[in-house]
Amino acid sequence: MLDLLLAVTTTQIIIYVAIGLLAILLVVILALVPIKTWFVALVSGAHVSMSRLIGMKMRRIPVAIIVDAYIMAKKAGISVEVVSLETHHLAGGDVRKVINAVIAAHSAKIDLSLEDAKAIDLAGRDVDQAVRQCVTPKVITTDLISAVAKDGVELKVKVRITVRANIAKFVGGAGDETILARVGEGIVTTVGSAETHEEVLENPDFISQKVIDKGLDIGTSYKILSIDIADIDVGENIGAELKKRDAEARKVIAQAEAEERRAMAEAQEQEMKAKTQQMQAVLIAAEAEVPKAMADAIKNGKLGVMDYYKIQNLNADTSMRKAIAGDSKNNTNKKPSSNPFED
Repeated sequence: MLDLLLAVTTTQIIIYVAIGLLAILLVVILALVPIKTWFVALVSGAHVSMSRLIGMKMRRIPVAIIVDAYIMAKKAGISVEVVSLETHHLAGGDVRKVINAVIAAHSAKIDLSLEDAKAIDLAGRDVDQAVRQCVTPKVITTDLISAVAKDGVELKVKVRITVRANIAKFVGGAGDETILARVGEGIVTTVGSAETHEEVLENPDFISQKVIDKGLDIGTSYKILSIDIADIDVGENIGAELKKRDAEARKVIAQAEAEERRAMAEAQEQEMKAKTQQMQAVLIAAEAEVPKAMADAIKNGKLGVMDYYKIQNLNADTSMRKAIAGDSKNNTNKKPSSNPFED
C-alpha cells in the first residue's frame, strides 16, 4: 500500500514539474516571439518569418514599428525588404517617416526611391516635409532689403519667394538661408543698375524678372518658381547725403589749407620785419660813419667848407620839396641832418 502511494506521489510530482516547465517555456516563448505581430503581418499579406521577428526582438529593435512600416509599404505596392528597414533603424533613421514619405511621393507621382529617402533622412533633413514641399510649394518671405539706385535714392524692398523642393538636390544642397542671401544680392544689384528709382517704382516686375534670370537656385535644395514684390518703399536720398558729407569734408580741408597759408604768410611777414630791422641797423651803422668820413675829407683838404654848406643846403631843399609834395609825413619838422647823403 505504501509503495502504491509513493508511486502515485512520484507520478504527480513528475506531472507537476512537467507542467511547470511547459508553463515556463510558454512564458519564454510569449516573451521572445511576438505572435500577435506575426499574425497581423501574415493576414496583411506581408509575411515575416518567426525567426526574423525573434532576432529583431533579441537585438532590441522595435518589432511593431518595423512590421507596421513593412505592411504599409506592401499595401502601397512599394518593394521593400525587412532587412533594409532594420538597417535604417540601426543607423539612426526614422523608418516610419521614410515609408510615409515614399508612399506620399509614390501617390503624387514623384520620383523618390527608398534609398534616396533613407539618404535624406540620415542626412538630418525632414524627408516627409521635402515630399510635402514638392506637392505644395513653400513661400519664403524676406525682410526689408535696402538697395540704392544710380540717382542715390534708397529703396526698401520686401519679396515673397515661392520655392519647390528639389528632391534630387535635397542631400548636399543649400537651404533657405542661401536662397534668401542670393535673392537679396540680386535685388541690390538690380536696383543698383537702374538709372533712377522711378524706373523701379514704375515697373516692380523688372526686379523679379532680373533676379529669376540669374538662376539663383543652382546648388540649392529648392527650385525657385516665382519672386513676387510684397512691398517697396522709398527711403533716404543716400546720394545727396554723401554729397553733403563730401562738401563738408572739402570745406574742412579748404579751411585747413587756408589756415596753413595764413600761418605761412604771418611767418614770412615776421621774417621780413626781422630782415628790415637788420637792414636798418646796417644803414644806421653806415650813416654813423658818414660824419667821420666828411671830417676826414675836410681835414685832408679833399672837401672844402663851402662844399659842405652846399650839401647841407641841397639836403634842406630836398626835404622841403618832399614836404610840399606830401611824400613824407615826418620831414616837415625834420632838422637838416649832418649827413649830406641821408635823403
